[in-house]
Amino acid sequence: MAAATARQIPVVNNVITDEDLDNFRTEGKHSGRLVPVSVIKTHKLLTDKHSRELVDRHVRAIHRLTKYYCHGFLMKDVELVCDMLTVCRERLETNLQYEKPLCDLIKVCGKPFLKERSSDDSSHASAIINLLTELGHTMKINNVTAQLQLGESLLRFYTDQSLENQSFEGYQASSLSYNITLVERSGVARALVESLEQVEDLNARLEIMKVLQCYSTSALNCDDMLSVGAAGLLCSGINIPDPSDRIVFRTVEILWNLLEFGSKQEVVRQLNCKECISALRDAFVRQIKDGYSLADKQLRNDLLVIASLIVSLCPTSPFMETGFTKLIVLLATFTEVKSHHDLVRNLKLYQTHEDFEFKKLLMSTLVLLSADSGSSQIFCEGRVILSLFSFVRANDNSSTVEWSPAQFEELQLQALDTLSTVAPLCLDDYMTCQSNTRLLMLLEWCVGEADYGGHGNSFHGSGGRGNKRAQMRYCLRLMRSMVSVGDDGLNQDLVDQGAINQIIGILLNASTSPDENDAIDIEMQCDMLFLVASLCEGDTHRKELFGAQGVQVLVEYLKRDPNKINSPLGHHQLLLSAVDSVWSAVLGCYITEQLFLENDGVFHLMDLLEICPLTMQNLVLGCLVDLCENSKALAHVQSWRGKKQITAGKLLVELWKKEEANMGVARDKIGKVTDLKKPLMGTVQERQGVIPLPADRPSQAIVDVSENMRAKIYSMFCKLGFNAVPGLSTVDYVTVAIIEKYLDFKMLEVWNEIKVELEQENIRPVSPDADCMVDISRILNDRAAGVSSTQDKLIQAQRNQELIEEEEYYESIKESHRQEEKAYKDFCDYVDRTSDYAVLKAAKEKQLSTIEASRLQGRVYSGEISHDTLQEDLNTTTFCGRRVEIESTPLDITRTITSATTADEEKKTLVVAVSERKDQGDVLS
Repeated sequence: MAAATARQIPVVNNVITDEDLDNFRTEGKHSGRLVPVSVIKTHKLLTDKHSRELVDRHVRAIHRLTKYYCHGFLMKDVELVCDMLTVCRERLETNLQYEKPLCDLIKVCGKPFLKERSSDDSSHASAIINLLTELGHTMKINNVTAQLQLGESLLRFYTDQSLENQSFEGYQASSLSYNITLVERSGVARALVESLEQVEDLNARLEIMKVLQCYSTSALNCDDMLSVGAAGLLCSGINIPDPSDRIVFRTVEILWNLLEFGSKQEVVRQLNCKECISALRDAFVRQIKDGYSLADKQLRNDLLVIASLIVSLCPTSPFMETGFTKLIVLLATFTEVKSHHDLVRNLKLYQTHEDFEFKKLLMSTLVLLSADSGSSQIFCEGRVILSLFSFVRANDNSSTVEWSPAQFEELQLQALDTLSTVAPLCLDDYMTCQSNTRLLMLLEWCVGEADYGGHGNSFHGSGGRGNKRAQMRYCLRLMRSMVSVGDDGLNQDLVDQGAINQIIGILLNASTSPDENDAIDIEMQCDMLFLVASLCEGDTHRKELFGAQGVQVLVEYLKRDPNKINSPLGHHQLLLSAVDSVWSAVLGCYITEQLFLENDGVFHLMDLLEICPLTMQNLVLGCLVDLCENSKALAHVQSWRGKKQITAGKLLVELWKKEEANMGVARDKIGKVTDLKKPLMGTVQERQGVIPLPADRPSQAIVDVSENMRAKIYSMFCKLGFNAVPGLSTVDYVTVAIIEKYLDFKMLEVWNEIKVELEQENIRPVSPDADCMVDISRILNDRAAGVSSTQDKLIQAQRNQELIEEEEYYESIKESHRQEEKAYKDFCDYVDRTSDYAVLKAAKEKQLSTIEASRLQGRVYSGEISHDTLQEDLNTTTFCGRRVEIESTPLDITRTITSATTADEEKKTLVVAVSERKDQGDVLS
């Protein structure tokens, strides 16, 4: 039997690697499912000390792991992934083979984490936060590939919505809002900012800034970034060489987000240094020199906006020290004032939107820079006033070389607004440019009849579409700013050029116009009233120029509809301006005061005092006090009668009571003093107490005099008198007793403050001073007690008067009853005489005897005939004449007791009664 031969085993020439197997499984018929990979085993392989040197196996294991979890790691495995990430990062410093595993892990970490249960969000949140923080610190490694991958993953994790809430193999991806919350709670933003100091590669730096730009839209991330000085770090690196200018763009966007969503004060604090401001200036200059495209000009404008935000939040920023202020002045003026500076020699602004915005931004920045007092010298050197006044002229709708009509109008309005802030700082330049003449000419053009259709664009042009109101508004606002400086030469120049008469003419037309005023009209009229008040104040000659027309204007405003005071359009401001003009332009000049009195100005002021709010009454009353220095005005006040015919004294007492009620002064229901130690002190002053102050600062008792109306009311009563004031009741005189002793009470309050301050400062006055203080306090306390006693007497007199009035009232009731009884008795006698003949005869005899007794008993001499004055044999007690009046018995007396009589019976009774009365008259006659 032949020996059996061994079976030969076929030799397989090709070797299938793990990678080929993975590809086969992915692309073959089982492509929907991969062989599971254990994170725990991979972690153990990577961290075990026995497998530390198996680098190739580490690389393959992490590759399989990231291939399997290509849609994201499980939340429960995050801690292990974080450890593997840390190990790879540490080993990368000595072995570049860990670069790919690290990048693979980072790439998967950029995808949403997968959860098995809904509770995984909360239970594994801290682990994910630690992982994100570790990713941020990983950015500090010196490996560009890993840095780029890390930036891409962090950005994707924060913004990608494609995999949100999707399911993979039974697991659900975390939501984007959840990812954003975890990033905000982690320190990844802070770590990225810290890594900017160590990153040298331009692409890596740009990738980090791209992530920070995205993260800076969150307020929490902004605070996190600012905690490590992000603003200063970014600004100082803005000039890193970059051909694409993406560094500047990213820096501007991040700074803008930090200013918008973060703490503006913290951003400005970090940028408030010469290094940062110089870096901004250099970047700005580079954009001006080399920027020609639309994007470059937009970036240039953005840099200027950031600079303006910095100077607005911190006016002391070193703009002047770094030359930034001088640069902005140069750019703001070079189109109007020719300059040979190299920067602007070939620079030209066009009518494009970006250049137009650039010009407006420069003007706005000038306003912000003017907050620094040192900038005025640079403004003068740069001839800013001359440049801005080139726009102050009649706008005839003709386009200039540089700007279109609409653009010129906007620049004109903004130039006027800028001058309102800048011009007061450069008075010499203002006068050199003959600016008052230019403004008055522009004002004349604004009120002229020349046709002009304003475009009304932008913030400054509101209300000016189709008219010249916007130009007039800002022209008056500029004039107001200049007059407010108080320079005598400037104000005199305005007066010499007829500004007072010109403004009064405009006001006269406005005050007598039947058209309704809107907020802009009221603002302009207030400005004009302020101008004439400021120009006329303290100068009698200018008040005479104000004249009859000016007084007529003020009277027209004072007698406006009082119901408009509470209007939201600002009519109260107009009334206040009118009162201020009365105070400044009328008082102190005999001619204008006389004209004001002739036009019933005092009556209009009193009417206004009665109806205006409490906040306005102080000013109106102060004006009246000064006006009453004229004795003729005082007569007008005394003859004034308000609503319900109240007098001026009654109104002042009511104002005093209302003022003290608002202050919380201790008074009883009648108005009597309840605290003799503090008769004038309110609750606020009492609560603040006495605070030791330097000698140049007024105490609370002194400040109180100007803060309320009581001192002015006292002054008015000093002129009207404290006794026999018309229209006051006894209760009012209780309050007048306090008003009369206002100065004594105020002195008592001041001396008490002095005493308390000395005690608080442990200062003991010398004996004579101490005795003097005691005597003064005693005298003033006695006067306070005297006021209280006077009030008690007045109250008692009031009570006695009430008792007398009550008794008189009862007496009037008794007298009324007596008259009714007498009338009834007289009627009964009348009925008896007309119904009983014997009674009639007795009454006749009594009448005759009474007449006879009243005559003088003379003797009849011989030859004389005595004539009787009465006709004899008359059966009547009345004196006969040519006319006979027959009286009928009143119906309410002759009516029968029963009330059920019909109308016919009443008529019949009346007829019968009248007939009987006539018959009796005939019988008696």
